[in-house]
Amino acid sequence: MALLADFENHRSRLWAVAYRITGSVADADDALQEAWLRWQHLPDGEAANPGAYLTAVVSRICFDQLGSARARRETYVGPWLPEPVVADAPGPEDRVTLDESVGIALLAVLERLTPAERTAFILHDVFAVPFGEIAEVVGRTPVSVRQLASRARRRVRAEAPRRSVDRDEHRRTVEAFLAAVLGADLDGLLAVLDPEVTWRSDGGGKVSAARRPVLGREKVARYILGIGRGLDPLTMRLLLREVNGAPGLVFADPMGGRVSVFAFTVHEGRITEVDAVANPDKLRHLDVRAL
Repeated sequence: MALLADFENHRSRLWAVAYRITGSVADADDALQEAWLRWQHLPDGEAANPGAYLTAVVSRICFDQLGSARARRETYVGPWLPEPVVADAPGPEDRVTLDESVGIALLAVLERLTPAERTAFILHDVFAVPFGEIAEVVGRTPVSVRQLASRARRRVRAEAPRRSVDRDEHRRTVEAFLAAVLGADLDGLLAVLDPEVTWRSDGGGKVSAARRPVLGREKVARYILGIGRGLDPLTMRLLLREVNGAPGLVFADPMGGRVSVFAFTVHEGRITEVDAVANPDKLRHLDVRAL
């Protein structure tokens, strides 16, 4: 019972670490399952600090997963986006500002880092794990890990999109987008989209989706309205939900079992990026009928 209690006490943090390193709900779940199996067989007294020990175990499992994941993503059809995390409402800690570290846009930027850079950045900059402990995870020296984190930090600062951290501003902007889509209002869409907005669709070759990013306000607006015309209003629902810690949208068809998830990057009241995940393999963890 003590082993289980220790593990459960740290489960939320462990899953948060695993998801940010892998960008995959399924891989994060698998990492926690493997960590639990190892924890059960750990000799008594082996881990003086359960939290640090379990974080290291989960991080190492995820770090090892990144190598094979990168090979799979090199042959992926179309843009690769992380598996989205969808909730009905924000948690208490997320009610005022947005958590950039779990946003789809930032996780997509992390895909461009090496596995060691990504792991070092997540563990140190997001979870404040000391460089010495990270060194044991990635098999480098603490000095090398410091350099890895520094390189990753510079790249993230250069490539991560500018975004509002004000939850109310983000929500108002997404609500305006939703109203324009439901009303087939081209002018309304143009007003809420940034002139240089980018639309990325992840269908993985399993469903119809743009295989290259759609760029610019006019093209994105017309692309969105084209999608809207293909939806059956009698079966399809367009829902405002929390997507990776920020207001987003879910297209759900309970009758057909189809679902797509949309994450938004908002800056100064306009949408600068839309990340649409439609690959059914990445949405298996969602209960369409419960959305």
